[in-house]
Amino acid sequence: MPVAELKATVEDARQRTLALVADLDDTQMSVPLIEIVNPFLWELGHTAFFYEAFLLRALDGIEPLMDGADDLYNSFTVEHDSRWGLELPSREGTLQYMERVHQLTLERLDKVEPDAVATYLNLLAAFHEDMHGEAFTYMRQTLEYCAPDLGDLAVLAPATSEIGGGPFPGDVDIPGGVHQLGAPADQPFVFDNEKWAHPVEVDPFQIARAPVTNAELAEFVEAGAYKKRELWDYEGWVWLNRTGAQHPIYWTRSNDGGWQRRQFDRAVPLQEHAPASHINWFEADAFCTWAGRRLPTEAEWEYAARGG
Repeated sequence: MPVAELKATVEDARQRTLALVADLDDTQMSVPLIEIVNPFLWELGHTAFFYEAFLLRALDGIEPLMDGADDLYNSFTVEHDSRWGLELPSREGTLQYMERVHQLTLERLDKVEPDAVATYLNLLAAFHEDMHGEAFTYMRQTLEYCAPDLGDLAVLAPATSEIGGGPFPGDVDIPGGVHQLGAPADQPFVFDNEKWAHPVEVDPFQIARAPVTNAELAEFVEAGAYKKRELWDYEGWVWLNRTGAQHPIYWTRSNDGGWQRRQFDRAVPLQEHAPASHINWFEADAFCTWAGRRLPTEAEWEYAARGG
């Protein structure tokens, strides 16, 4: 990969990270202890620490750039719930640390032609930051904050009115065969959990032509499925009773008795033919039981998505 492209990838990841929190005030940066979120300041510092630990220290052996950074930001050793009790740097201090690490990363790319290992580690750090960009986004959704303003960094999907839409029922017959599951060795970048491609025998099966839609999921909800023990496996029923869920997490009743969903801090109409989203495995499995279906295996899903 050319150095200019590598630098652009690193820059893009950092610009998006900063844009995802730029409008949040200090009160919003302080979040309650919830299983699926992290303190914003911890998350920001952690993205920078990844570059420092897995790139700058690994390749150049530099000394830690912040005293105690390993005890604050190393996600392998700092347990999730303990992150709320850490003495983290202030917002200003966190941003300064991020900028220092970022500049050293870019300077290294300017001074040293990256070999295969350095290219991989730069991409690993940038893609890791992109994953945390997803986390910042769903944290805003979880906490009912407004949608982030990403400006030119945003890649917007076309409105439903522009692409049409409607029911697309029925199944597709997949003949089965041998599927290479995982990443082939000749790809320029892969995550370690994708190594390596290996053959998997896939038996013939049928799969729905389209994802389950909001309209189909609404039928499931209206049928009282969240109260029917026979639709849920043991762990799903435990989850259901622990949470008290009666419908998908972001759905609420609209004034006309139908359904709407929360999108960040706004209630928007439920798009009937859009793919159902923000449901967990337990809900998906229970829907399949109710509908007389099952979820595809990983190999089946990939095989069908790639056209066999």
